[in-house]
Amino acid sequence: MLDTAAAPFTIQPRLTQIAMAIKVAGMIADSVCPRVRVPGQLFVYTKLTTEEGFTIPDTKIGRTSRANQVEFGSTDVEASTEDHGLEDPVPVKDIQLAQAQGANYDPLALATERTTQLMELAREERVANLLFTIGNYSSSLRTTLSGNDQWSDYTNSNPVDAILDAMDQMLIRPNTVVMGQAVWTKLRQHPKVVESVKATGAGGIAATGVVARSAVAELLEVDEVQVGATYKNTAKKGQTADYSFLWGKHCALLHLNRNIVSARDAMPTFAFTAEWQGRRSGTYTDPSRGIEGSTIVKVVDQVKELIPFTDAGYFFADAVA
Repeated sequence: MLDTAAAPFTIQPRLTQIAMAIKVAGMIADSVCPRVRVPGQLFVYTKLTTEEGFTIPDTKIGRTSRANQVEFGSTDVEASTEDHGLEDPVPVKDIQLAQAQGANYDPLALATERTTQLMELAREERVANLLFTIGNYSSSLRTTLSGNDQWSDYTNSNPVDAILDAMDQMLIRPNTVVMGQAVWTKLRQHPKVVESVKATGAGGIAATGVVARSAVAELLEVDEVQVGATYKNTAKKGQTADYSFLWGKHCALLHLNRNIVSARDAMPTFAFTAEWQGRRSGTYTDPSRGIEGSTIVKVVDQVKELIPFTDAGYFFADAVA
């Protein structure tokens, strides 16, 4: 439990509830890198290895012999959560004005919402970088597409075959397909995908239309298709804004276990987020800001995004041009 008396700001339950409730449309970090509570800032998690889980032991027991013993390949790894936080100063006179006018908004609540949204955007980028870095996948479970093989080439590429072939190379079948919006826009219109889903009879590259995520998930026999649709501004401060999709042009096939309750759980999952104490919000007073001082709204989160089992994922880099 956090000792709020010793903290540099006071936890506000009302603002914490607001911070925890913020779910920004298009952001998928919590879905594709689910949060798992850890007992402290320093913790131990289990990294799995593959061989022992697929090597069939001799289970036969002789009349007076002992049962064979097995050992499961795993490594305990020490890690620690990282501290993340943002502040937004709210002038005291703004708070007083809202109260005097009976305004239909709370400046502190609004500051919490806006700050949390930026915190979520920063986490979204961390998770996108984690899942869409080719070096985070086993060498046999990654490929970079180019030219005719990219799924934006409707004439020559066949994303359905490419994905199904990749799935057959994985020892643990994926249950989630993750891609950026730029990939999804091309994939859902790809003639071979449309034909596979709708069976129009047009065949070849003649099929036209679009398909839904649920239809592609059913086609590929996975639980869900997750699409990162968030934009980020890549321009430096003071320059003209330059927006691009945060998730880029890649696609990953992942096995995610959302039933894990401990960082030391041996259930295979590609990624999870170690979370200590949870996202929360609080305030402190800064008399040096504004003519009458300001109330500083602070939103914090202590998390660490991790990959405990690289063999539970397959990565397509540059899936579209």
